[in-house]
Amino acid sequence: MTDSATFARQRQTMVDCQVRTFDVTDQVLIDRMGHVPRELFVPDRLRPLAYSDAVLTIPGASPRKLLVPLVLARMIQALALKPTDKVLDVGGGCGYSAAVMAGLCAHVTALESDPAISDAARRSFADGGLSNVTVATGPLAAGHPANAPYDAILINGAVAAGLEPLLAQLVDRGRLVCIEAASGQAIRYDKVGDDLGSRRLFPAGGVVMAEFAEAPAFAF
Repeated sequence: MTDSATFARQRQTMVDCQVRTFDVTDQVLIDRMGHVPRELFVPDRLRPLAYSDAVLTIPGASPRKLLVPLVLARMIQALALKPTDKVLDVGGGCGYSAAVMAGLCAHVTALESDPAISDAARRSFADGGLSNVTVATGPLAAGHPANAPYDAILINGAVAAGLEPLLAQLVDRGRLVCIEAASGQAIRYDKVGDDLGSRRLFPAGGVVMAEFAEAPAFAF
């Protein structure tokens, strides 16, 4: 069984060898990732791999593939979170991404579609002593209007379609970051009044999340 000291060493190695080497320069974010125990936010059998660069899968009715730490860090950095921000974390599994962002902003709503995964996240937040995270369960592509509007939204995976309801839940000058399936690039959307801008950020592969897949074309 891996002890806390070993996890702490692995966490520092993750920060030094994955996060810092992938153009993550936000020192507050780097420090946060050096303190959040990722092993608390994965199933017990995956804990030995918590700080690896492997893609980990959270099992469930809607299995969730977690973003590798270096990609997650770069995407969170692109959100440019402020201490006053309200954030929606979409499809973050057992809550690691929400836990990281909870130390950078005022409040995070962690949205999952599988009640079992939501329950696991809720337990992890309690174990981690996080009081500024709300867990919500429901269709990912619908967002969580009850806590909207949001200053920033993070989608933990690749998206092919279905962003409109989430973009509608952003405040003026709100930001949304996800992986664009068609280009294999992380992308940031910026909402300014009634206008929407976007820019590609960096290459980031990922499996299209089922909730954001394109509808199948009708075949004659």
